[in-house]
Amino acid sequence: MTAVTGALLAEPDVTTFRTAMGRFPTGVTLLTQGSGEDTIVMTLNSLTSVSLDPLLLLVSVKADGRMLPRITRAGSFVVNVLTEPQRDLAQEFCRPDRPEGHAAMLRLAAEEGVTGNAVLPAAEAYFECLVDAEYRAGDHTLLIGRVVALGQNAAASDPLLFHRGRFGRLPAEPTAEAA
Repeated sequence: MTAVTGALLAEPDVTTFRTAMGRFPTGVTLLTQGSGEDTIVMTLNSLTSVSLDPLLLLVSVKADGRMLPRITRAGSFVVNVLTEPQRDLAQEFCRPDRPEGHAAMLRLAAEEGVTGNAVLPAAEAYFECLVDAEYRAGDHTLLIGRVVALGQNAAASDPLLFHRGRFGRLPAEPTAEAA
């Protein structure tokens, strides 16, 4: 059973579940597969570190979406962690009519990484992965990726956050005068 403001529900509905999960702030990423004319991209906020030995991470994608068959076939993907100024990219690549192919590469100012997938050098960080395992979980598939290359942008801005159905940012750090 689930507690909701003191009440117990036998089985929460989808809307209640989504609202409750929305209270957990997450980062925002772009998941990429392919490069050049074969590039596909989607906005993703389900990223979890799984293991340090070996280096593994987990992402969750819709089982019936267009991304999963491409990742399964290629055996690789990239997770690009977005910065707050890249909010427009997150919004653009979550739409069904999002750019693909060369248009996506140009829009992202992406480069081909060592796995042959698009990486965003301007991202906060990126993780190039080979698929280590796939697990069906309800209407999604969990992809465990073995990190084979990564990059970090020392000049990047604050990370882009998602909380309660909205994009957000970290609060500004207090200045020396304010402290």
